[in-house]
Amino acid sequence: MRKMNQPKIVVLGAGYGGLTTVAKLQKKLGVNDAKITLVNKHDYHYESTWLHEAAAGTLHHDRSRVKISDLINSAKVEFIQDTVTAIKPDDKKVELQNGVLDYDYLVVALGFEAATFGIPGLLENAFTIGSINQARLIREHIDYQFAKYNNEPEPKQERLNIVVGGGGFTGIEFLGELANRVPELCKEYDIDRSKVRLINVEAMETIMPGFDPELIEYAMNSLEARGVEFKLGAFLKECRPDGITIEQNGEREDIPTLTTVWAAGVRANHLVEESSLEDNRGKVEVTPHLRAPSHEDVFVVGDCALIWNKEIDRPYPPTAQIAMQEAEVCAHNLIALVKGGELEEFEFINRGTVCSLGDKDAMGSIFGGKKLFGWSASFMKKVIDNRALFKIGGVGLVLKKGKFNIFG
Repeated sequence: MRKMNQPKIVVLGAGYGGLTTVAKLQKKLGVNDAKITLVNKHDYHYESTWLHEAAAGTLHHDRSRVKISDLINSAKVEFIQDTVTAIKPDDKKVELQNGVLDYDYLVVALGFEAATFGIPGLLENAFTIGSINQARLIREHIDYQFAKYNNEPEPKQERLNIVVGGGGFTGIEFLGELANRVPELCKEYDIDRSKVRLINVEAMETIMPGFDPELIEYAMNSLEARGVEFKLGAFLKECRPDGITIEQNGEREDIPTLTTVWAAGVRANHLVEESSLEDNRGKVEVTPHLRAPSHEDVFVVGDCALIWNKEIDRPYPPTAQIAMQEAEVCAHNLIALVKGGELEEFEFINRGTVCSLGDKDAMGSIFGGKKLFGWSASFMKKVIDNRALFKIGGVGLVLKKGKFNIFG
């Protein structure tokens, strides 16, 4: 039986940050220590770092999601499936579509949304890889274009032109999966592979900014060998239902396509900016304890949090790795506030970064800068994926959903 004066901890979002926070809280807090509530739009958690595979059709979407009820201890955590509509930190309340929650401590882990940068037509005409449903839609759309191609009196080339906007992690990993899938689609639908164009549009002069030049060169060579075209230093000026316009070296080019996938930027959930939390371009620049500066009872982790990398005077990029590390510190501090103890300051430990280029290929660096290419990088990517599963669901989740085909 719960105590009446238990502190109420409300966690918004069951992504990497929110779910890792809850996983640690339910291990360390007894049933009478606190009332923990997790709120999420869907009744499942999905591995957002696997969505590019589901979108390309190389991994079934059900492999990338798991029921929240399988991950939480219902005796310690109440799960509410609902959509957050407003955060009211001055009132210590959260408004949902179907009710209102009050809290003593709030964890905001609502994830990201696509950033369109005001490009005309992008919001209406481009796909984004931001959820299970969006990934499913992209896969089905691409399959439909290939199926439709030979069912028209005059086949349309724009059905076979696939444009991916953005040369960062999501865009490049999606292209790697697509480059592997396209030959299978061509064989299935009797289409000459040479007719298919995979086009990457990136505004910077390089893909994967911040990566070692040798790793970038490897990635580009691997993708180009499988048919990917790169248009670097190219700005997307307009997105239409039947094509895009880019500007490169002062020249404009129209590319006909029925498939534009936008993977060139994310922003924090809009509810953060709409709340009274002090924000910096939509994100909360948290204190070392991961608290909102204006409201000490609010913690922010993952894509909604802004933490500066003082070594390069830039914010840390929003990755699953940093979100899970933030969540562990956040949970520690909540436990300290509830049970007594010292608060911990967040310090990011970079364990390396690996970018998948398809099931049997990858590149990246680990353990202080050791560079990996090809099979060894692909092996490490699967190890990293399995470790993330272990953090939120233990050995059982790894055995159920883990990637064990490490030898390709």
